[in-house]
Amino acid sequence: MAPPSGATPVVRFETVGSTNAEALARMDGPSPCWFVAERQSGGRGRRGRPWASEPGNLYASLLLTDAGPASRQPELCFVAALALYDAVRAVSGIDPLRIGLKWPNDVMIDGAKLAGILLEGAVRPDGGIATVIGFGVNCAHHPADTPYPTTDLAAAGYPTEPPAMLAALDTAMRARLADWAGQGGFAGVREAWLLRATGIGRAVTVRLADRQIEGVFEALDPSGAMVLRRADGTRDKISAGDVFPSSTAAV
Repeated sequence: MAPPSGATPVVRFETVGSTNAEALARMDGPSPCWFVAERQSGGRGRRGRPWASEPGNLYASLLLTDAGPASRQPELCFVAALALYDAVRAVSGIDPLRIGLKWPNDVMIDGAKLAGILLEGAVRPDGGIATVIGFGVNCAHHPADTPYPTTDLAAAGYPTEPPAMLAALDTAMRARLADWAGQGGFAGVREAWLLRATGIGRAVTVRLADRQIEGVFEALDPSGAMVLRRADGTRDKISAGDVFPSSTAAV
């Protein structure tokens, strides 16, 4: 079936191991293209953590094969977060005071995480870069066994069916990707992200692969890295990590 005018093609599954894995397996195919499942049997989040994927939520991965050089791929974390923010606003009309972005790409409603976004990439046989942006959006339910608060659109007062969420997300992704690829580049994306950000100026704990550090989330550098100011005044630039509110007093 041909997609609606202007919409991105969609490959649909009832059940699949992982929409990200399916997209990567077809990275030689048409792009952009969405891979969407009603249920995932092997959904995963950052660092390989399992992602609960029962029917009712949106599980969708966008395959891109011409999204710029490898050095710019991390910028797509922020592009994806902005697009999901836009899509949630579009389907819900939620008060902007209730929704925000937590570094680098978590969409938060009332301080609880609404969705997971996972970027993965691979080198194509022709030497080009294939990028997959996976979204797990809690439309009807959310996991309870997480180290941080979570929520879903229905619990927040905005019940939304996955197809409506996908349609809004597709529109928003196409617009945000065009902005990123255009004259504004990542500087424009960074500015838009900062306008919607939560946690800047607050004490946080950042969990890295091998340790955790505490400090104040002072700024977002031009590359998108978090600038963390420690209690002794030293500053770290962090490119990846899990961020949690900290009881450490701001300094």
